[in-house]
Amino acid sequence: MALENDPLVREVAGRIKADLDRLSPTMTSMFVEYIPEFRHDDEIRRLMVASTESNLAAILDMLTLAIGLDDITVPPAAAEYARRFAQHDLSLPALLRAYRLGENMFVQWTMTLLTELHPPTDVAMATAARIAGLVNSYIDQVIEGLIDIYDNERRRWDARTDAARAAQVRAVLDAEDLDLASAEQMLSASLRGWHQFMLLWTPPATPEPTAVLRAGVSLLAAATGMTPMVVDVDDHTRWVWITSTRRPGLDTEHLGHALRSHPNLSLAVGDPATGLDGFRRTFHDAQSARTVAVTKRAHGLTVYSEVALSGLLAERVPEVQAWARRVLGALMDEDETSARLRETVRVFLDTRGSYTDAAARLHVHKNTVHYRVRKVEELLGHSLTEHRLDIEVALLVCAQLGLPRP
Repeated sequence: MALENDPLVREVAGRIKADLDRLSPTMTSMFVEYIPEFRHDDEIRRLMVASTESNLAAILDMLTLAIGLDDITVPPAAAEYARRFAQHDLSLPALLRAYRLGENMFVQWTMTLLTELHPPTDVAMATAARIAGLVNSYIDQVIEGLIDIYDNERRRWDARTDAARAAQVRAVLDAEDLDLASAEQMLSASLRGWHQFMLLWTPPATPEPTAVLRAGVSLLAAATGMTPMVVDVDDHTRWVWITSTRRPGLDTEHLGHALRSHPNLSLAVGDPATGLDGFRRTFHDAQSARTVAVTKRAHGLTVYSEVALSGLLAERVPEVQAWARRVLGALMDEDETSARLRETVRVFLDTRGSYTDAAARLHVHKNTVHYRVRKVEELLGHSLTEHRLDIEVALLVCAQLGLPRP
């Protein structure tokens, strides 16, 4: 029986089409649940949804309009989604697995509807077999096209050397006369939403730095729930950023804890910002945070919002140290006792002069804080209430820049 004369096939396809507003989100949610590579940021998720919907629409048109397989091509949204998969170095098998999972779900929908329609058993079985066969043929044909699209994009993307990619990012960061559209074309990424830059690096002597940096990128993907863009700057440095229509959320406490398992990995995080100007600003924030970390010789996580003031001063360490010594006097000595006194009074002032709160944060007795504060005032020659702002700033930058130094 010709497909165009088969009312039951058309009835099933029509019912699926009428219920797509519910069924399509069910399918995309299934992809996200079972395939980690499908846990994208907002922009790429929308493209994934469009890809799914366009494939479903093409399958339903094939079933209801007797469109031949020779006329089937990869829907534009599906083609673009495959290209994004390649650009983000996501695996082709993960993409193809989604098509097979989607095929299986579509056949399940068919079986459910045939049960509800109660046709004779032999008719139901023949209809289910016909629909399953056609859907399978559609998937096979589209997959062939997707493999070509993915491989071509992967080759094109890989042809852009790491140095070229870094140069393109630098051009976007530095060329103030570059407009938004040109910047987006240069990066092959949207710059219209929120952005957050992160810099990953390892010490020069790190064995297998590529594996260490790759682990860092994975940590960031898990911490943000997004697929980051990555530029290999050199053997020991990666530039990483995420883009989203909503302000990115980064669990820095969890991320800092996770980094403890990677002692050779350091990470500097810029503040989230919007648009092309925000893309540039969050990069410079991350760069400033990295400068603070390198100046202090610190490892692990450095967040710009926590070291912003020190970031402004990190390029002038000798002048900062000389000024801090004028403010703090003998408190700037390099021995352990002076370091302990500096930390005690910094926490004491940060807790608004609360001996109890300072003791809790320092894990010492309240009387110990009393004693140390009195000792600091003796060294300064005046009360902490005098020149308090200068004292707080000096103590903060000393702690964040690793001062004093020999």
